[in-house]
Amino acid sequence: MKSLMRLFRSEPSIARPLYEQVVARARQPHWYVAGAAPDTMEGRFAVLATLLALTDLRLERGGESARLASVALAECFVDDMDSQLRQDGVGDPVMGKKVGSLVGALGGRLGAWRRVLEGSESWEAVTGRSLYRGNLPADEALAHSVVELRRFWEGLEGRGDEALIGGVLP
Repeated sequence: MKSLMRLFRSEPSIARPLYEQVVARARQPHWYVAGAAPDTMEGRFAVLATLLALTDLRLERGGESARLASVALAECFVDDMDSQLRQDGVGDPVMGKKVGSLVGALGGRLGAWRRVLEGSESWEAVTGRSLYRGNLPADEALAHSVVELRRFWEGLEGRGDEALIGGVLP
């Protein structure tokens, strides 16, 4: 019986502390006040997915433990989205499609931010799509978000792999 229980018990993810810290960052009011990101479910998802994409790109650039944490971070995201959708009343028949759509949105952001880091797209252009879905806010709000995302990225780059995996964000 014990081995059967162990089979169904999920192990704590090595990326859980990091995921929780990224979620906390996405909840900071400045994104929605000074940055004018929509304070809606979609807007909050956009901020979270943007910060997760940048965090994941930093993990991809790290050592083996960071790359493993990158996979675990994605798993945390999927688990969280599944849980959120279930709380909102989404049932099993459509759950896979909904979660798949959210994962796809994260994947699209990963590609866009990868192009920014390679220098083939601007921070402003990708911020406009990633946070605002092309419905750009006032220039000051966009500038605020660009500055904050750059600051977040620079802080991620300055963190060692183990600190980052442990959830120590800039």
